[in-house]
Amino acid sequence: MELQVTTKTNQYPIIIENNFDKLLTAFEKTDLTGRKLCVISDTNVAPIYLEGIINILKGHFLKVVSYIIPAGENNKNLDTVRDMYEFFVKEQLDRRSVLVALGGGVVGDITGFAAATYVRGIPFVQVPTTLLAQVDSSVGGKTGVDFNGHKNMVGAFYQPHFVYINTTVLNTLPPREFSAGMAEAIKYGYIIDRDYLKYIIDNKEAIKALEHHVMAEVVYTSCKCKAYVVDKDEKETGLREILNFGHTFGHAVETLFGFKLIHGECVAIGMAAGLYFSMKRGSITSEDLKEAEEILRYFDLPVRAKGLETKDVFEQMFYDKKTKDGKLNIIVLKKIGSAYTEKNASDEEVLSAIKYIVE
Repeated sequence: MELQVTTKTNQYPIIIENNFDKLLTAFEKTDLTGRKLCVISDTNVAPIYLEGIINILKGHFLKVVSYIIPAGENNKNLDTVRDMYEFFVKEQLDRRSVLVALGGGVVGDITGFAAATYVRGIPFVQVPTTLLAQVDSSVGGKTGVDFNGHKNMVGAFYQPHFVYINTTVLNTLPPREFSAGMAEAIKYGYIIDRDYLKYIIDNKEAIKALEHHVMAEVVYTSCKCKAYVVDKDEKETGLREILNFGHTFGHAVETLFGFKLIHGECVAIGMAAGLYFSMKRGSITSEDLKEAEEILRYFDLPVRAKGLETKDVFEQMFYDKKTKDGKLNIIVLKKIGSAYTEKNASDEEVLSAIKYIVE
């Protein structure tokens, strides 16, 4: 399966397979062979997949090296990027060199940011190994790192040359990471495609059993939804903001919990807040909210942030990079399958939604 992402500045393929057999062909088609190549991975993924990827690629590049970062969101920072730069300089990587992000969202975000900024920009490729990265973060060109505890505060829009997704890597994914990815997949159903949401609900047992044809459909449709939005708004000046459904609430929760909950779990909690906000606006019913929380819970996702204070979450939300002129942008459903950005939400509405998830 393959689809194209087209922006004003780039066009690149997302290739979805059940193996790595066509990875080299993808490099050849995008004219990236014959250069120096560095595979970036982390301490979780490298022991499983790094050697195999290097064996596929070596002999077709001028030089193939690898760099392993410590796993975890706490390492997605400028200190890690600085260490990467030092390695690139030591290995004499230049503007024709290629970086490969082999890992989940953290690896993809930090590799993309390093690619965007090292010698003012070098090509990079996404090879996502978590469901969350496959359905969301590897597509669309958002790169970046956390700064002083604030999520994705430093970054750049920088598109990969291609995304190569092998769905069978999900078989080695910890259950918690799989659940986190389903939060982003479910998000697309609520903001863009009601039929896709129905597909997820109708096939929830097969999805949980990781049946290949169903997972391929989940990954493909999620990527198709994101590509549709990115095609129209590459740099998040309008429509792309809807992809942040649940994220402004969720990022605040993620930060206040000290990243003890992973990103997709916090997105699920944030979606519960966003759905409650939408219900209070009259866009969806209480039954819709209940059904949403049921499908999130089915995939072992939290929908509450007990232990946090309403005031603390509210204040933390203003550190979100999507805040403009001191005002929160809240993504609200018009109906299931359609969303918009509310730029004038009252403090009372936001506080009510936060209170719903923390109490």
